[in-house]
Amino acid sequence: MDNTTYNFNTFMSWLPDLLLALLVLVVGFILAKVLENVTRKALRKARLDERVGVKKEGEPGKPGREEKRWTPERIIGKVVFFGVLLLAFLIIFEFMNVPAVTQPFSQIYAGLSGLITGVVKAGLILLVAWIIATLLKKAIQMAGHRLNLNKLMEKTGQESTSVNQTKWVDTVANIVFYLVLLLALPAVLDALGLRGISGPFEDLLNSFLAFIPKLVAAALIFAIGYVVAKIVRDILTKFLEAAGLNKFAEKLHLSDYVKGSSLAKAVGTIVFILIMIPVTISALEALNIRGISDPAISMLNNILAMIPNIIVAIVLILVGVFVAKWLKGVVVSLLENLGVNSLAEKMGFGGRSTSSTSVAQVIGTIVQIIVILLFVSEALQVANLDFMASLATAIFAYLPMVIAAIIILAVGFWLANMAERLVGSVLVDGAGQPSVLRHVAKYAILGIAFFMAISQLGIAPMIVNTAFLLILGAVALAFGLAFGLGGRETAARYLKKAEKSIDETEVSKEGLEQEKAQMNQEAEAAKREAKQGLDQSKREANQTKQELKREADRTNMPNQTNVDGPEPNPFHDNITPDENNRSLDDNEGPLRP
Repeated sequence: MDNTTYNFNTFMSWLPDLLLALLVLVVGFILAKVLENVTRKALRKARLDERVGVKKEGEPGKPGREEKRWTPERIIGKVVFFGVLLLAFLIIFEFMNVPAVTQPFSQIYAGLSGLITGVVKAGLILLVAWIIATLLKKAIQMAGHRLNLNKLMEKTGQESTSVNQTKWVDTVANIVFYLVLLLALPAVLDALGLRGISGPFEDLLNSFLAFIPKLVAAALIFAIGYVVAKIVRDILTKFLEAAGLNKFAEKLHLSDYVKGSSLAKAVGTIVFILIMIPVTISALEALNIRGISDPAISMLNNILAMIPNIIVAIVLILVGVFVAKWLKGVVVSLLENLGVNSLAEKMGFGGRSTSSTSVAQVIGTIVQIIVILLFVSEALQVANLDFMASLATAIFAYLPMVIAAIIILAVGFWLANMAERLVGSVLVDGAGQPSVLRHVAKYAILGIAFFMAISQLGIAPMIVNTAFLLILGAVALAFGLAFGLGGRETAARYLKKAEKSIDETEVSKEGLEQEKAQMNQEAEAAKREAKQGLDQSKREANQTKQELKREADRTNMPNQTNVDGPEPNPFHDNITPDENNRSLDDNEGPLRP
């Protein structure tokens, strides 16, 4: 009974808190729902869904309207609803004195409340920045539309239709609008507590803001310099036109080199460029961007240093053009007085040439080109353009070979015409017309002259020489084939005669061999006979010698017994036997072969 009474008393003590909690819950739910609807209506009036790219078709509440389930309006409304409802639950648990539940929710709500406070603060900052940016944008648009830029551009010399005023004003207004929002972005990030993002972004923004004065200064310098250069150009152009520079240029035929403009405008444009170069250097120095300004300034300084040399080079070229034109007239008149045109017509070069295409005019034009090239080469040297100067020098060094090739072609053409007339007058066909060989002679000489000219120019000499040899070999082969096919009978007769003479030569050779063998046989026989006769004479001499010796021995035997001795023999006086033998031996000499 006591427990029941205690429980009842406890329940009755909680009953007011429970009723109050239920009341708070109902009021909180109603308040959350109301705030959700208010938030969604406010966001709908602000067209948040359209701004973030969510499209809706039709009118609200109509069947044709299509709504997505989760849109920014719905999401924000639900966040407000559950936030208020969570606050109501915290109040309920606080009334019911349940710290185990209220403490975690209190911490969560404290974090959410801090976040909500930061979001509200960031939203207020962004709202203020948006209002300021919108006001500035509207002010710039109103001021820009009231300002007549077309008249201002007409005063500076530009066409009134060249500027789209509305486009330029809207562009500037949008730039200012987003620049203001960009300036407010670091404060928004700080309000949200995003220090890791806001710090670097703020440094970047500070650097950008520090660069803006430099950019404005550079833009002002460039704009003022542009206006000044344009005014100077217009004044100088009008002054030179009034001074008669264009008429003077027409007298010197210099206007042909500035077609579509005038010499006064060309000079004015050059002065405009000369003024804009230092202006651009000053603008780049005002920017103080070393990585960009230093190379650009160095380049522009080099251009400024080259300007005097360029002016001298231009003057040299103009003088060269004038001198070349004067020399052309002198050379043409001199050659015409010397009768070069009539001589060229006699040689076959004249034809139906007019005064502008005569040989004298061609030579004069060549002289003019050579003189201009000389002055251009010297001008490039003065301007310190070494590569272009070397290129012009190489072209000028190649001109002698070109002139030699032209002379070779001219001489070849003259010789070809002469050969054509000569062959046509000497060789006549059966109808009394000149022979076709005159064309062969002409084009053969022209072909040789052409290959010589190409070789003189040095254009693929190996290929040219090979082609010439191939053509010459083909012509020789064609001539040989033509002779062989057309003169077969004559060639056969000559071959028969040659064969007959060869046979006769072979027969006479065989007879000569036989005679030689017979003579050798006769010589051998005579040799044998002479040897036999020699042997026989030798034997006879030996026999005679023996007989004389025996006779001498018989004669000496009686003299040895007779003191007085016989009467001296004239054949043996004062001859000793050895001397007698030597005389006999000597007599054998003539018998030897």
